[in-house]
Amino acid sequence: MFDSLITTGAVNVDFVFSRKMRLCLASDFRQVFNQTEIKVSCKQLLILARRNNRQYPRLGLIVAKKHIHMATARNRTKRYIRETFRIHQDKLDSLDVVVLIRKGAKELSGTEMYQLLNCQWQRLNRYSQTAFRSDKG
Repeated sequence: MFDSLITTGAVNVDFVFSRKMRLCLASDFRQVFNQTEIKVSCKQLLILARRNNRQYPRLGLIVAKKHIHMATARNRTKRYIRETFRIHQDKLDSLDVVVLIRKGAKELSGTEMYQLLNCQWQRLNRYSQTAFRSDKG
């Protein structure tokens, strides 16, 4: 089940992807586009991120019909993105993240998409720690 609760020692880490974890407003998306602090890019997708003033990361998705024609494939792609984000959210800083799908994404199998997304979340985490650590020091 997606809404699982994992217990690690005495600390409970909740891996739920609730509404508060989503970028819902156009103004939220606009802020990420206008004030991008981190870009993680590959042939199939682009991840844009900026710091937010919350204690948790938020995710916005842009999967254009132009790049993935079939609705079922678009929905599957969004499901993979949300699932991998949900798994990696505890490692991400307080970021607003927008994932844009590019043309090459429709050629990926489910396993390839899952591996690519996991790799991109790790890169985002690494870049955010480096970028924001240098701001503090």
